[in-house]
Amino acid sequence: MSKLFFNHALLVEGWAENVSVTVSEDGVISAIAADSAPEGAADGEIALPGLPNMHSHAFQRAMAGRTERKVEGENSFWSWRQEMYRFLDRLTPEHVAAIAAQAYMEMLETGSTTVGEFHYLHHDRGGAPYASLAAMAEAVAAAAGETGIGLTLLPVFYAQGGFGGKPPEPAQRRFINDPDRFLKLIEGCEGAVSGLPAARVGFAPHSLRAVTEDSLNAVLTARPDGPVHIHIAEQVREVEDCQDWSGQRPVEWLLEHFDVGARWTLIHATHMTEAESRGVAETGAAICVCPITEANLGDGIFNGPTFLNAGGRIAIGSDSNVLISAAEELRWLEYSQRFRDRARNVLAVNAASTGRALFDAAAHGGAQSSGQAIGALKTGNRADIMTLDADHAALAGLEGDGWLDGWIFGGGSVEKVWTGGTLQVSGGRHRNRDAIQSAYRKAVADLTA
Repeated sequence: MSKLFFNHALLVEGWAENVSVTVSEDGVISAIAADSAPEGAADGEIALPGLPNMHSHAFQRAMAGRTERKVEGENSFWSWRQEMYRFLDRLTPEHVAAIAAQAYMEMLETGSTTVGEFHYLHHDRGGAPYASLAAMAEAVAAAAGETGIGLTLLPVFYAQGGFGGKPPEPAQRRFINDPDRFLKLIEGCEGAVSGLPAARVGFAPHSLRAVTEDSLNAVLTARPDGPVHIHIAEQVREVEDCQDWSGQRPVEWLLEHFDVGARWTLIHATHMTEAESRGVAETGAAICVCPITEANLGDGIFNGPTFLNAGGRIAIGSDSNVLISAAEELRWLEYSQRFRDRARNVLAVNAASTGRALFDAAAHGGAQSSGQAIGALKTGNRADIMTLDADHAALAGLEGDGWLDGWIFGGGSVEKVWTGGTLQVSGGRHRNRDAIQSAYRKAVADLTA
């Protein structure tokens, strides 16, 4: 058992003072008491539950700044995807381990304590499986272990190259599995994370263009429990291609053909009708929005008000990891709505504070999306906690929900982070920052030589 003490903490019932948090040996909160007497110096001034980051392609962190040049012809998600394919063609498991550790370290330093790794880079450069089918997943798990971040590993099922079962492109050869081999891959992923203190394995059909109805049903039948994540309705062309194939829009088709429920997370969903938004909300599924990446790729703007007013649940993710910051994702989630609607405080649904509304939505929806007991400071949850830098100018003169507004919209910073009760970040720096960053630099130098 260990104890942490905070002068202020956001609990399930609201803000509390002089909060004592007891952490069991397995990293779970066993007791919380407000109005406690301190047993020494406080561990932090302003404590919050760590935020889940529920959509990451960790290897893409090493692409940041490398795709911001205009190319001939169309400059869109689809041209970016070709550049991404060329980049990943050189990656080894050793590269992925170093790059993922860098990305996960940055997530922790900015307040994300669990990552949903949407992991689709499976095979060797020529497309043949590694001797260990889950070698790339083992690299991701090693990065999670090195950094201490919680992990929901989502091996990606990628079988086709387009709607209606089109054959995959040569550039997609490192992703491809049939249902039988994919199920073996999931088993390998479970072995890869078995030594981690905070991990869960789900799976992710990449998108409706990457699977068929029959192949996805085969995997769902074999894996009836656990998180299911899927890219959907991210680009206009995707919606149009789906309509050409099926006569329906992607979300419309998914809701009609599959039993979508609380285990499902729809990624992006930036092009939904109002009826589709309400339909997804009614299923209890979460939608994971990634505003920084969606802006960087020119995807579009998620229809937040309709979805949230219908009772929808949202999570946030860093996706391409072009910039990693939980507060920035929340800020741009709100700002994108303001750009579109020419209004302010658009997502403050049933709340006076926009910061609090955004934080609560991402914490609760992210916890559901992760399939783990996280996202709130309460007994039985993992002791994933962050503290804000109370001395930062952005928080001056604020209190309560105002601290969240100052952190998200004023540029405040994270001071400390614990995962499972273990201190990972202090003074805004990860405990292994120097070693992780050195390995990352070496990996990038090798890839760009």
